[in-house]
Amino acid sequence: MRRGVRLGVDVGTVRIGVASCDRDGLIATPVETVRRGKGDLRRIRDLALEYDAIEVVLGLPRSLDGKEHAAAAHARAFGADLARYVAPCPVRLVDERLSTTVAARGMRASGVSSRAGRPAIDQAAAMVILQDALDAERTTGEPPGEVLTVTDE
Repeated sequence: MRRGVRLGVDVGTVRIGVASCDRDGLIATPVETVRRGKGDLRRIRDLALEYDAIEVVLGLPRSLDGKEHAAAAHARAFGADLARYVAPCPVRLVDERLSTTVAARGMRASGVSSRAGRPAIDQAAAMVILQDALDAERTTGEPPGEVLTVTDE
C-alpha cells in the first residue's frame, strides 16, 4: 500500500463531492461539496495542494453491466480537464457503480433526508469511491483503475 493522502471525487452536474484519506490510506473522510461551474477545478486543485495529495481518485460511473454511457463520458471529460489542472498530481479513474446509492442509503439510515442532505450525500459518495479504491489497493497491492494522461491541447 502506497503511503500518502488521496482525494476522492464524485462529479455530478450540479455538485462535486470531495473526500480525503489519512496518509496510511486506511479510511476516507468527507472534505466538502464544491459547486459545479466556474472555479470548480481551481478549488479541487487547491484542495489537492492543501492536503498534499499523491493522487486524485475520480469516480467513473458505469452501468451495472460494466458499460460506459453518457455519465461516464461526462466524468472522463471532467477528469481530463482536472488532470491538466492538478498536474503533476495524477488523476485516477475508478469504477464507482452504486456509490451514490450506497451513500444515500447510509444517509437515510442516519436520519438525513435526501433533499436536505444532497451536499452531504455528494461527500459521502466521494468517500465510498475513495474507500473502495483504498480497499482494492490494500487487497491487490496495485492501485485500481486507470491514470488519465495529461495531453497538451
